Amino acid sequence: MRAVCIGPLWRGSNAGGLFKALSRKGCMIEVVDEFYFISLQSKNKVTKIMERFVRTRQVAEFNANIKKKIDLFAPEVLLVYKGTFVTPDSLIYAKERNCKLVLFFPDVSTTAHGPYIPQCIPHYEQIFTTKTFGMKDMGEKYGVKNMKVIPHGYDPEIHRIIPVTLKEQDVYGNDASFIGTWSPKKEKWLSYIKEQIPGIDLKIWGSQWFKSTSAILNDSIQGNEVLGDLYAMAIQCSKINLGILSEQREGSSSGDLITSRTFHIPGAGGFMLHERNEESLACFEEDTESGFFDGPEEMVTKIKYYLQNDELRDKVRMAGHRRALAEHSLDARAETLLGYLSKM
Repeated sequence: MRAVCIGPLWRGSNAGGLFKALSRKGCMIEVVDEFYFISLQSKNKVTKIMERFVRTRQVAEFNANIKKKIDLFAPEVLLVYKGTFVTPDSLIYAKERNCKLVLFFPDVSTTAHGPYIPQCIPHYEQIFTTKTFGMKDMGEKYGVKNMKVIPHGYDPEIHRIIPVTLKEQDVYGNDASFIGTWSPKKEKWLSYIKEQIPGIDLKIWGSQWFKSTSAILNDSIQGNEVLGDLYAMAIQCSKINLGILSEQREGSSSGDLITSRTFHIPGAGGFMLHERNEESLACFEEDTESGFFDGPEEMVTKIKYYLQNDELRDKVRMAGHRRALAEHSLDARAETLLGYLSKM
């Protein structure tokens, strides 16, 4: 199978990890990475304002390159990962050239990432979502019927056990960590940990934590993201990796139930303490392959318990790692995806 894949390739990207897994499974791929065309990483306010004036031109250039790749590569499938900047004309162009139009949507809400995703969804012939509630949401909002759930997975090139020096352990080591984007719920729950466990070494990495107004978190917020190999290292150096899930957003009927970190943490050999729900419990066995909690009070209780039980924590950590290796790699997800695509 030949596929033009649309999505970012930076080291540790979920999209790039899936594309590489498809290649390892024998699919011929060509990738169009929006980061090559659209400036998205600027932090300077002046630069961000200037970017708004050129964004329309950048989006046009990005979509022109998609069409060029289709002509050059003659794919059977156009696989769009999320598709924040893919425009309907690119999908129409691909369809006219006998491409099957496929969306892989990894997020909670289809309406929280700009205008193009809602415009494009009716054009896709098959949609895969990592969220079970995403099937209901897209079905009700867009009348989509051809949908399947494929969860996130860990990337064996990134999320793996790597050697850690004493210096690195000193920099990244901690009692408990959260690695992810700020949200009001996460700020509230992490603040509660600091209030209830004075002296805990809590580290927080991720984007948008400048929005935090909680003074008690100031010495925990690291002020940067950890990506790629540093992400795997931070997971390994944390005694407890917290799986606090995102709350419900506009355009979705639910908050997260599982997320990419659900698989990244055990894939990288970290101990995971995750919010308890039916989907997370289906992925890992409670108290055998992962710790689980329901709400901030139980989260604090479980943190105290596992910090006092090093041997048990290590046993659970390694069992979770083995389960991830057996069932939850992106290679396994790619195999499932290719099985569905072969029947289109």
